[in-house]
Amino acid sequence: MEFIRAARLLALPLCAVALLGGCTAERAPAPGRSTQAAPVAAADLEADYQTVIKDVLPSVVQVESGGSLGSGVVYDDKGHIVTNAHVVGNERVFRVTSATGGSVLGAKLVATYPAQDLAVIRLDTVPGGVKAATFGDSTKVEVGQIVLAMGSPLGLSGSVTQGIVSAVGRTVSESSAGGTGATIANMVQTSAAINPGNSGGALVNLESEVIGIPTLAAVDPRMGDSAAPGIGFAIPVSMVRTVADQIIEDGRVTDSGRAGLNITGRTVVDRESGQPVGVAVVEVTEGGAADDAGIRAGDVITKVGEDPITTITSLAEALAGDQPGEKVTVTYERGGQSRSVEVTLGEI
Repeated sequence: MEFIRAARLLALPLCAVALLGGCTAERAPAPGRSTQAAPVAAADLEADYQTVIKDVLPSVVQVESGGSLGSGVVYDDKGHIVTNAHVVGNERVFRVTSATGGSVLGAKLVATYPAQDLAVIRLDTVPGGVKAATFGDSTKVEVGQIVLAMGSPLGLSGSVTQGIVSAVGRTVSESSAGGTGATIANMVQTSAAINPGNSGGALVNLESEVIGIPTLAAVDPRMGDSAAPGIGFAIPVSMVRTVADQIIEDGRVTDSGRAGLNITGRTVVDRESGQPVGVAVVEVTEGGAADDAGIRAGDVITKVGEDPITTITSLAEALAGDQPGEKVTVTYERGGQSRSVEVTLGEI
């Protein structure tokens, strides 16, 4: 699993975890409230967890790719498994084991789509009783929902962690070191522990529906790039379905739904300060969005709308939430002069 850098982490006061250590005195039950209410509610929630695990865990697999381990989710009854592109890497043949045990099965790559860090592999032989996961609805994912993350963290197959949906609509850029370097929009942030090996597994709600594919966790640069507890990210199920359905039907992604300028660019660094200051256009796709707007090779893009552009990553992040066909104002420098032009976005 690849990590992003967390910009800031906030320290919680000790009293925020009073249940662990006595910051306040124990309270008596409220008048008229049964002392049995809490144990009953806890037992019901525990039963819900167990039901979800029983329903979904058989659809979660461990994927061995070369010398690395990751996770995957059974997508249909034909043996297709969806996982992360960084889990499959450059491999084409895999060893797959169900999270609930059983024999090792062979699988082959169908296609990978690094731009969204997603891939589909297919079992060579589909065993009887294979169970496809149920995939939920991204529009119904809300902050505060209880979720479970299932996968093989650190090679511990069939592991389950618990948390909530902490935020939705996050745009996150992966590291290219061991990952795909993708910038992914609309990710689900969760407090459920996401550790190496969870990548490609399942983030599940209490309706036993997969709502996302756990992909990466934040790291705290102040702690030597160690994992920042409780800050993980999952690719939303809407994008998982879009990519997986196209790969299964066509063998590749034919309609990404992702906006782009249709250029090849590189980050420009100021000679004096050493700081990134824009994206130089190296090549313009003929007939693409930038070409139609009059942007040429050698131009340096410095702003999209009101968003300053200093690196390739910041350009990807500025466009991540847009759709092909939308219009944006692009500011760029040519011959020492700043210019602005309206660009109708293309598709990457």
